[in-house]
Amino acid sequence: MKTLTTIFSFLMLAGSLNAQVALGEVIGEVIDFGLNIGLVDAHVFIDDNGKRYQTKTDIDGRFRISAIPAGTYAVNIRKGNDTITGLIAEVPMDGFANIGKIYFGDKATVITDTYVTYQRDKLRLIDGNLPVKQLTAEEIDKSPLKFDIKGLVTSMTTDVQMTDDGELVFRGARKGDMIYLIDGVKTRDAGSVPGASIGHMMVYTGGLPAKYGDTLGGVVVMESKSYFDLYRAWEAQQLKKGKKQ
Repeated sequence: MKTLTTIFSFLMLAGSLNAQVALGEVIGEVIDFGLNIGLVDAHVFIDDNGKRYQTKTDIDGRFRISAIPAGTYAVNIRKGNDTITGLIAEVPMDGFANIGKIYFGDKATVITDTYVTYQRDKLRLIDGNLPVKQLTAEEIDKSPLKFDIKGLVTSMTTDVQMTDDGELVFRGARKGDMIYLIDGVKTRDAGSVPGASIGHMMVYTGGLPAKYGDTLGGVVVMESKSYFDLYRAWEAQQLKKGKKQ
């Protein structure tokens, strides 16, 4: 009985470590509005349903918050008794959201160089990474292929084709030489996953990060949609409308 308990505990731990492997970052720069120099030691944080992601600005006012699950977040900046709230960051999978320069002062807060993605022929480039293709929950929801995982994959890039028997072929690889990663769990088939349950989807067709391993073809990374994803998206909408501070 003790052995079974130990094995079960190990499996639970392994599962928790493997989940949410496609994490992102938030970066930016905080400027003292009056002096026009980097604001040192400002507290930058994200509160996410009882969990806090946080850091402090360096000597140049720059900051980086790492290991954040992909999604929409409200970023806060505090220095002394003053706090800026309501900065929105769209954190991608395996990439970073750059919220740019935030001017921090008593009378003005100006944001420039906000997070931007570059799109060309449905290709999304993530800052600081190889070109990979991503879909958000909102984009998936609007797609006519949202209930067809393989259809979604082939719609994201011409580097992936579907054979007559329903197998995916990645450019330069054999048929079926690929893996799916669903919430950090590897599988060879995702046919039972409803598209409506996916919060984020990303496709690697080359230059695979070492952490995905054991395939020469491609990787389809999916993170399932949770209550917290829906809540964060709603909260961001409220902030954009000025209804919540």
